[in-house]
Amino acid sequence: MTPQHSKTARTILYHVAFWTALCVAGALGSYIDRIEFGRPAPFTSILLEWWVGHLPVMGLSGTLSLVLARHPALFTDRRTVIRTYAGLVLLFLPLEWYFLSCADVLLRGEMLTLGSGWVELTKMNKMTWFSETAWTTGTFIAMVAIGNHREARARSEAFARAQAENLNLHLALEQQRMLALRAQLEPHFIFNALNAISALVRAGDKADALAGIGRLSDLLRYALSATQREQATIDEELGFIRDYLALQRLRYGERLRIRIDGDDERVRRGECPPLLLQPLIENALRHDLDCHDGAGDIRLSFERSADELLIRVMNPVSAYSSPNPGTGLGLANTRARLALANPRATLRTEQQGSHFLAEISLPLALRD
Repeated sequence: MTPQHSKTARTILYHVAFWTALCVAGALGSYIDRIEFGRPAPFTSILLEWWVGHLPVMGLSGTLSLVLARHPALFTDRRTVIRTYAGLVLLFLPLEWYFLSCADVLLRGEMLTLGSGWVELTKMNKMTWFSETAWTTGTFIAMVAIGNHREARARSEAFARAQAENLNLHLALEQQRMLALRAQLEPHFIFNALNAISALVRAGDKADALAGIGRLSDLLRYALSATQREQATIDEELGFIRDYLALQRLRYGERLRIRIDGDDERVRRGECPPLLLQPLIENALRHDLDCHDGAGDIRLSFERSADELLIRVMNPVSAYSSPNPGTGLGLANTRARLALANPRATLRTEQQGSHFLAEISLPLALRD
């Protein structure tokens, strides 16, 4: 037996079992009533009458269930439902009534002919017609309700699956975008660090150049390990920044001046995307020390509240300084990475008088 045939057989058996159980309950009630009214009859004969009388609706419910399994849309379209019910009223009900008339003849032990079946049909009282119509209508309504329920559940499950698939695709896309941003950031940082070392080499300062290469090796080691994680601590980032500034100091010397404020223990335990601070410091160097010959004045500060951490990098700008020709990837990548890491994280930049401000707002999450 094929799986489809097995499923069909199970459906038919379920309906036969349901209606048989219903007939047993009804026959039991009739049996008790007959005893009370002094007209006892064998329970088996009463059950047979009930079972034979419900054969039409038994077949109807089984047939509708099989149709429902193969064509569920037939039970959700209003016009189709109305046409199907009209067909039941016009075709099935007359056949059901005639079947019941013939069954009554046979159950009485009489000879069944077309004429005797018709005569019995004409004798059928209106209550019997009404009850059979009610059984048929109730069965049809129940199957339509089941069909609509199944269709609604299928649509809900399909919608949930589509939502889950869309979410998975969105997450995969966001991860790929994050990886692409990191791939842009890391070569960008390495390129600028190598520029600093090459400037020392061109100046003939071999000792400082070798020290710079060693410092760059430490920085790259951290960068490679940090970018394998989604989060780093502010303390780890500050350690990276101090190494980075030591490397840049080989290039700028005493001109490089930076002040760090507000980095208390709770701030240092805060989490942030890795390599977050370096592009801000690099941007400050480009638009401060690279644009004039004097000393710089870069300020890195932290300010925390109950659930937020503000990171500010401020550097002076002058209307008379030469503009830096940098591509500006650092701030753009930082803003994009923050948007991907946390919807509440932001990067705001603005010029305040003679200073340029880059301010990051992060939800404060502490690492134990």
